[in-house]
Amino acid sequence: MADSHTAHTYPHGVPSWIDLEVQDVDAALTFYGGLFGWRFEEKLPPGAPGRYVVASRDGTDATAVAAIATPDEGYVGEVAWHTYLAVDDVAASAARVAELGGIVSSPPEAVGPAGQPAGRMARIVDPQGAPSRLWQAGTRIGAQVVNAPGTWNFSNLLTPDVDRALQFYGPLLGWERSDDLAVGMARVPGYGDHLANTVDPGIHERQANVPPGFADAVAGVVPSDGPARWSVAFAVADRDRSLTEVERAGATVLATEDGEWSKEATIRDPFGAELVLAQFDPPTEFLEAEARAGAS
Repeated sequence: MADSHTAHTYPHGVPSWIDLEVQDVDAALTFYGGLFGWRFEEKLPPGAPGRYVVASRDGTDATAVAAIATPDEGYVGEVAWHTYLAVDDVAASAARVAELGGIVSSPPEAVGPAGQPAGRMARIVDPQGAPSRLWQAGTRIGAQVVNAPGTWNFSNLLTPDVDRALQFYGPLLGWERSDDLAVGMARVPGYGDHLANTVDPGIHERQANVPPGFADAVAGVVPSDGPARWSVAFAVADRDRSLTEVERAGATVLATEDGEWSKEATIRDPFGAELVLAQFDPPTEFLEAEARAGAS
């Protein structure tokens, strides 16, 4: 979680932002505001085509967590949560996408006010058909609060061919992957040190009992049947209580899973977008080791 003094910045290759594009923005604000306790700020001026509404914990960019927006005019794709991948140079990265067999579905463009853009974005589709966005940050650095209940927890790439996916994302984003890290997490080497030097100075001490490289993990690359796609997970304090709330609000529970480290549920919101609710539920020995470390 970013503190009030240090911005959460994202090196090249690290997922940095998420947003939902939906026709009925007001209804989505009601649903997600009720579920996660978000506050909202309109980012486009009155009269502008469409809406872009940033969600945060306290109504300011310092605690920004995600956004809800109207789709671009003429967009006919499915409603979904989108993952943005931080890059140092969006034009160079977009060119690399094409070289690696992906598709640049919209070319790099500035987003936001002229002279002080939120950033530069390109929409891409990987060689297996999973869409995402490249993001070269301007004033919109990325999510400023993560992993706490009611915020973005993680994005996973679901793919029928892990090796083929890494042949694309490895050269493009600098990802490395090991099967001994949970579901096979992609790492950006040095990201843990970046966090330790910025927003999370205690990360290495806190993760002393987890597999080496865990602090560098930025996304999951998960074998999955069906089309390749990105899945976005949100942290919740109590999965089962959250499921009661979302069903009451018109969402559908698609699956639940109790793992070694988390309790998760995949849901479909009332607008058709799928997402995962994840409750951190680590083994007792991990909590005991954390308590011992905190007491020393």
